Amino acid sequence: MELPPVSAPDLAALLASRLCHDIISPVGAVQSGLELLDEMPNDPESMALVRNSTKSAVAKLQFARIAYGASGSSTAEIDLGDARSVAEGFMSFERANLVWSGERAYVPKNIAKLMLNLLVVANASVPRGREVKIEVEALGAAPRFTVTASGTPLRVPQKFRALLAGEPLAEAVDAHGVQPYYTLLLAREAKLKVELTSEGDSAVFKVTPADSGQEKPASLEV
Repeated sequence: MELPPVSAPDLAALLASRLCHDIISPVGAVQSGLELLDEMPNDPESMALVRNSTKSAVAKLQFARIAYGASGSSTAEIDLGDARSVAEGFMSFERANLVWSGERAYVPKNIAKLMLNLLVVANASVPRGREVKIEVEALGAAPRFTVTASGTPLRVPQKFRALLAGEPLAEAVDAHGVQPYYTLLLAREAKLKVELTSEGDSAVFKVTPADSGQEKPASLEV
């Protein structure tokens, strides 16, 4: 898969920026709630703000630990039950509902991380929400799974579409584009291909093993 070159230090820095972007809002809300409690001790609305924002920050951090973190050694495996649990926690604070189906098993970490990162892309594709569905069809030597985003308006992130199609980016990968980039990098590292099809109010991200011969690990169809 042809992806723009990004050095390891830059990738680490960009992912760190992405993580900070994700958690700054709930952490800031916790701070605001605590400041309100200083002025109005035991105020129920302020307490609710602190409680809900803390839960959101924890859910996002637990999700990021698996989706972006090292998750052990290069050969480590991840329990899909754990991946599903953090995905449900993450999506409980998003507009779209999450539906997850398929067997529970230990899989190579990059496969689990790819599922979670495609979940992020799918969720961003339906900003007003409705449903994001993950269907695990097969595991083992030939893993296959599908992530489907349903909702209106349907807007698959442009940088993901450009990277998937192998189009040159107008600018270097930045903190806004690093998550789509990392998603496809995971697919390449796991020797999987991602195919995107859009029809009506649904976008389907289908993941299958890359062809062993003339490899074509990413494609786009609208």
